[in-house]
Amino acid sequence: MCESQSNSCSVNSPRWIHIRHLLTRTSAMNPAFEPCSETLDFMLNHLKILVIGAGGLGCELLKDLTLSGFMNIDLIDMDTIDLSNLNRQFLFRQSDIGKPKAEVAAAFINQRVPGANVKPHFTKIQEKDDDFYRDFHIVVCGVDSILARRWINGMLLSLLEYDSDGKLDQSSVRILVDGGTEGFKGNVRVITPGMSACLECTLDLYPPQVNYPMCTIAHTPRQPEHCVEYIKMFLWEKEDPFGGLPIDGDNTQHIEWIFNSAQARAREYGIQGVTYRLTQGVIKRIIPAVASTNAVIAAACVNEVFKCATQCYTPMNNYMVFNDVNGVYSYTFAAERNSRCLVCSQQPRTLNFTTDAQLRQLIDHLQQDPTLQMKNPSLTTIIDGKTKTLYMTGIPSLEVATRPNLPKTLKELGLVDGHELICADVTSPTSLRFILHYTDNDMAE
Repeated sequence: MCESQSNSCSVNSPRWIHIRHLLTRTSAMNPAFEPCSETLDFMLNHLKILVIGAGGLGCELLKDLTLSGFMNIDLIDMDTIDLSNLNRQFLFRQSDIGKPKAEVAAAFINQRVPGANVKPHFTKIQEKDDDFYRDFHIVVCGVDSILARRWINGMLLSLLEYDSDGKLDQSSVRILVDGGTEGFKGNVRVITPGMSACLECTLDLYPPQVNYPMCTIAHTPRQPEHCVEYIKMFLWEKEDPFGGLPIDGDNTQHIEWIFNSAQARAREYGIQGVTYRLTQGVIKRIIPAVASTNAVIAAACVNEVFKCATQCYTPMNNYMVFNDVNGVYSYTFAAERNSRCLVCSQQPRTLNFTTDAQLRQLIDHLQQDPTLQMKNPSLTTIIDGKTKTLYMTGIPSLEVATRPNLPKTLKELGLVDGHELICADVTSPTSLRFILHYTDNDMAE
């Protein structure tokens, strides 16, 4: 907890005089705000915040949050510190290379900011259960992974509770403040699960990741990225350099092997530009980062956290974009809820196919539809009162056993019009429901 000697977490400490002025006076920005000193005490000593990500944006978030009076923070990150991080992730030093980001960042903030109580978690967000996430008031997301964003969005929605009349229990709401940067561009959004647009409502704003043509990678590479992708897609499985282990983008030995192999292929085709950093970027899908953009977006995120926590000002509604490529530009707009959102509408999505469509085509649709963008969907259903696995990706033996279903038609698999399909995917912590609709009858009419 807070340091009693310095009294740094007392509402009367001179350290918080400016914040105290904000919270003990009426607000022209929110007439409904009721000023009181208890709000500052709640911020300093009781409010619990979860920060996801301890990279460029995460370092800025931790600094801004603790210096703004948010002292009780849990930090979760699965990554370790790399030399390339040091130019913008200022909580790390060269002696920290190879150590967990979460642990080093937490220790630095706890030592540097009096009263800070940052608890690190060196793990994946998927390793924590719903009780862990239910323990926080606000979640701040500062990651470079769309998959991680989608997962935490689904988790917070799964925590919502409703009474018998279908009315949302406000105490079950955990606000999500999400920040993202790419070069000189960034965005901030405030998501109130069950009340405002969730991340999946506007998933089509995130373009699918770039994929290179298979024939180009295999036979006519022209770019250094093609060489890295060749090693990733073909040579790794063929040579099996680490005894059956899958590629781990955070394992330096894996990256080093791919880098050396990609350099050899690049020399064969006279291609320049294969570097260790490029290799790491292709394997981990790293997005370029600029320190100043991280600082701006983190400040905007913490500003929204402060408004949500104290209500001294109306929170942003609800999506802000920032661009300083040519000058400085920002724009805020209200992203609207999608009534057909698969995650927050609590309604199944209808899938329209003909009876002769193959299961493979249905799965391709789940992966390629801009509003779905699933990664490795697994499908089950119920036929004649029994659960039937149509296709399973998570377990290798089950994937092999269900692979013969892929070329079969939906009708051959026993699926009828109106059949409910249950889909599990790494983008969501909960299963998603679809209703199959055959369009043959529509065409006949």
